[in-house]
Amino acid sequence: MKVVSIIPARYESQRFPAKLMQQLGKKTVILSTYENVVATGLFDAVVVATDSDIIYNEISENGGKVVMTKSTHQCGSDRIAEAVKGMEADVVINVQGDEPFVDGESLKNLIEVFKNDHDHEIALASLMTRLNGKEEIQNPSNVKVIVDLNNFALYFSRAAIPHDRDGDLPTNYHKHIGVYAFRKNALLEFSQQEITPLEAAEKIECIRYLEHGKKLKMVYTDRINFGIDTPEDLQRAKAHLKKINSK
Repeated sequence: MKVVSIIPARYESQRFPAKLMQQLGKKTVILSTYENVVATGLFDAVVVATDSDIIYNEISENGGKVVMTKSTHQCGSDRIAEAVKGMEADVVINVQGDEPFVDGESLKNLIEVFKNDHDHEIALASLMTRLNGKEEIQNPSNVKVIVDLNNFALYFSRAAIPHDRDGDLPTNYHKHIGVYAFRKNALLEFSQQEITPLEAAEKIECIRYLEHGKKLKMVYTDRINFGIDTPEDLQRAKAHLKKINSK
């Protein structure tokens, strides 16, 4: 089974423009993410897919693999589909360019989902972690996921789901981490489909898979991950990096 990782990387961002080129320690966010993924040693290839000359040059000038893609893509999965279309691969793992602390153990666990899926029933897999505290749970930047008893995704939302109506049950809330693993054929099929109604409402692309009846396996991780969506997130990431480097 050939496994590759594609890192979609847009320069523009509505909430935090140019966030991928912000400094995180001695490196930019995007270079930190790329080098972290390469260092896991899990992939036959790691490639950044971008529509930005600035990001392209940042990766290529530091010895990385990067491809230019169209600027018209509506989501990261479409950008990855373009990048991987001509590549030899069975499973494609999407690590968001703003997830510099994704760990090798979590990526390995995603790959294991497909190694154990002998009947090829699972179209994609992704990560989730526990959410704690009312502020984090209600923050729409944190995408929540609810799963069935076998950890298959039932729904994703920016709202606080599940809703604890009576307020006296130990409800578990899980945050979706923006790391996806796709079967290549499912990814290419996705890129040919129109945006679905719930996907459009929530602005969460993986909902499209659910609306088309695909099976999406969620993998729990307790590792600390930072998706850098705001300047405040960047400050948290810098503090976390400083803590790591001081050990």
